[in-house]
Amino acid sequence: MIGNKQRSLITYRNPKSPISEQFRTIRTNIEFSSVDKEMRTVMVTSSSPGEGKSTTVANLAVTIAQQGKKVLLVDTDLRKPTVHYTFRQANTQGLTSLLTKQTTFESIVKKTEVENLYVLPSGPIPPNPAELLASTAMKSFIKHALTMYDMIVFDTPPVLAVTDAQVMTNLCDGTVLVIQSGETEKEAALKAKELLLQAKGTIVGTVLNRKPQKKSNYYYYYAQS
Repeated sequence: MIGNKQRSLITYRNPKSPISEQFRTIRTNIEFSSVDKEMRTVMVTSSSPGEGKSTTVANLAVTIAQQGKKVLLVDTDLRKPTVHYTFRQANTQGLTSLLTKQTTFESIVKKTEVENLYVLPSGPIPPNPAELLASTAMKSFIKHALTMYDMIVFDTPPVLAVTDAQVMTNLCDGTVLVIQSGETEKEAALKAKELLLQAKGTIVGTVLNRKPQKKSNYYYYYAQS
């Protein structure tokens, strides 16, 4: 078992690995997924818990930052946040603190050990996550953040568990859906896709996670939806 602080950042710890190369492929496909609109806000979700969406979003953010872009990774999983664990940050204040006007943007965004990558943890878990994400304050936050960062990447809750991801997909330029090889039911994946599209989200692709290969334990594959 990999410790929390090391568990997901293979693109930073081992950038020459085959898995890191797959994340760069995901990054490239996102960049070319729309010829009419630049992808500046992208969210990563899954159909159900435990499918690897938080690992995927952390590594995706790293690879975008490695390209020289200034990236903000925001934890909008306000029910089971993990970004602060991955990047060894405190979570006493974060997005929820900002949206409820308890702190300022500049005081809670944290620089990571990865050059060009900054994180905004979730903050204290609120009683009304979906309402906070759908608020005018959230829209204002995104608009403000886009004046300071080249790209914003959001870690969101699973689609079938709560409505939060449907709220977020409508606010983002693109959505990436993570499914786990051998675990995610086809019906669940299709239902997740249907709900995201109903919320007027733009699904730029899917990531097939943890597909066994001969030379590695995990493999990430990207395909257009």
